[in-house]
Amino acid sequence: MHEAIKSGLRLALGLAALVAVSEPRPALAQSKPVTIRAVMHSGLRITDPIITTAYIARNHGYMIYDTLFATDANFKVQPQMVKDYTVSQDALTYTFTLRDGLKFHDGAPVTSADCISSIQRWGKRDGMGQKLMDYTASLDAVDDKTFTLKLKQPYGLVLASLGKPSSNVPFIMPKRIADTPADKNVPEEIGSGPFRFVKGEFQPGLKVVYEKNPDYVPRSEAPSWTAGAKTVKVDRVEWINIPDYQTAVNALINGEIDYLEQPPHDFLPILKGASGVQIFNYNTLGVSGMLRMNWVNPPFDNEKIRQAVLLAVNQQDYLDAQIGDPDYMMPCPAMFVCNTPNATDAGAPKTDLARAKQLLKEGGYDGRPVVIMQPTDLAIVVPLGPVTAQALRKIGMNVDLQSMDWQTLVGRRAKQDPVDQGGWNLFHTFWVNADMLNPVGNVGINARGRKGGFFGWAEDAAIEEMRDAYARETDPAKQAAIAKAVQQRAYAVGMYYPTGQFVMPLAARSSLTGILEAPAPVFWNIAKK
Repeated sequence: MHEAIKSGLRLALGLAALVAVSEPRPALAQSKPVTIRAVMHSGLRITDPIITTAYIARNHGYMIYDTLFATDANFKVQPQMVKDYTVSQDALTYTFTLRDGLKFHDGAPVTSADCISSIQRWGKRDGMGQKLMDYTASLDAVDDKTFTLKLKQPYGLVLASLGKPSSNVPFIMPKRIADTPADKNVPEEIGSGPFRFVKGEFQPGLKVVYEKNPDYVPRSEAPSWTAGAKTVKVDRVEWINIPDYQTAVNALINGEIDYLEQPPHDFLPILKGASGVQIFNYNTLGVSGMLRMNWVNPPFDNEKIRQAVLLAVNQQDYLDAQIGDPDYMMPCPAMFVCNTPNATDAGAPKTDLARAKQLLKEGGYDGRPVVIMQPTDLAIVVPLGPVTAQALRKIGMNVDLQSMDWQTLVGRRAKQDPVDQGGWNLFHTFWVNADMLNPVGNVGINARGRKGGFFGWAEDAAIEEMRDAYARETDPAKQAAIAKAVQQRAYAVGMYYPTGQFVMPLAARSSLTGILEAPAPVFWNIAKK
């Protein structure tokens, strides 16, 4: 039996034993910490939410860090750590003042210097952050609680960037930690957020423990998406990695865990019929899948071969394999999400195997193996690799589907090495649609190549010029026109292929109340009966 599955079984059985053996007597029940036991979509190994876009690191970030701004359910950016701010008449200077009482988990107050260093580090990694830094002339402290951001020219996405709700989120860290090089994992997990990281109980890839931060002062506004009050109503949250989903589902039904972030859609009918279990769609905006090719290594350094891939695949095939239930899925050619202001089908390819085969010949494909990194433990992504492999084999490509766990994939995709030295050609992932709404935020459209682009390192000067134009434009109609042109170009050069749009509900025990709708699973506001 695979060791990861054995570990999951041991953890699940251990939980059951713990419940059976150590259930306190009624007189002591009040002193027992209120704990939420959750199984997330992946084990946490990389604890730095800035050096990776992996959602498990982002989820971890929301537990222990806070943000200057946040986005509410109406897509409006709201102050979070910021008390108030002003914008100069020429729209070039933003002045931010922090709220009173902000304190890091080590007891140090949050200062302007911490915020500036955190923004600068995030701005080296994140697509929106990079673009914001392109337009930033300086970040300067006025005093310990006030700082300014001065622009080279007006830029319409300052607050949208600082209030970005998903990967990479501009979390605020202590300066000494934020000064860590942007390509190195932070040495400590210290933030100012609603939970504290319990380092002594951290088992990378297996278990993470958080405890309520008693020093956290929530905002007074009602919680909405990632904005408003982050009020913690339990003592502890434990993330336990159980890679075998049958084991995890049984643990939830039996009450051994309280929360299952991403139950496979095949298990939803079972969970809906289980006593004491609730199904909750916390992200109504939905999710989009992504096929990403590596522009650095042959054969996908050739545009014609990338175009061949786009003509070989079909969204419906991915959705049928991945979801299977039409109530939860929708084909969507819009790179910036269907049913949103920037939605368009411009440039979207239609499956054409004959043309794909011809493009392979024109591109000089020499039969070399195409390495597809195939995760074995992230259920929502597992079906995608075989679908792509079958499509590419149909047009005559030699495919090497290499299995690995998701965290190994996350580490390997950062390598720009040749394939025979540990590199890769293609992988699949997914994004909450909050990440995909415009050409600046959508990392698949970042065309900076090796100089700050997303894994796969697509590079295209024309797209970068259009991303700049979008960022400067304030007229929504003109923004939509630019987004349309960007999408046409992105499909033409093979930036990526969207594999379809879907929703992924979570499952939890009915004893949990107050689960919030958000673009990421958040644990504040949740109470346990």
